[in-house]
Amino acid sequence: QLQLVESGGGLVQPGGSLRLSCAASGSTLDYYAIGWFLQAPGKGREEVSLIHGTDGSTYYADSVKGRFTISRDNAKNTVTLQMNSLKPEDTGVYYCAAHGSYSGFPADAAGYEYWGQGTQVTVSS
Repeated sequence: QLQLVESGGGLVQPGGSLRLSCAASGSTLDYYAIGWFLQAPGKGREEVSLIHGTDGSTYYADSVKGRFTISRDNAKNTVTLQMNSLKPEDTGVYYCAAHGSYSGFPADAAGYEYWGQGTQVTVSS
């Protein structure tokens, strides 16, 4: 059973940076699509960035392109989201999620069967 644990959230001023980590246990991430999702207050979970364990393919939401970078550390079995130039609209709970897959990404959050507990990110002056 795959388990995911997020870390790295916190309070940061606009323009600042944070680095989120998703540590996996119970399985390697080689055959999983892994995603970071943001749940802003009063909203559903939205895709932020995705990476596939099989081929390293990535996806970024338009709102974070050029500011966020997703990467995978095979040795540590973790996925990291480097967030730069943070904006107040990046505020919310960030969740790491995984879907067993040889290729491709699910259409939305409903397609992911494994979820972490979430980590709060607050961007405010």
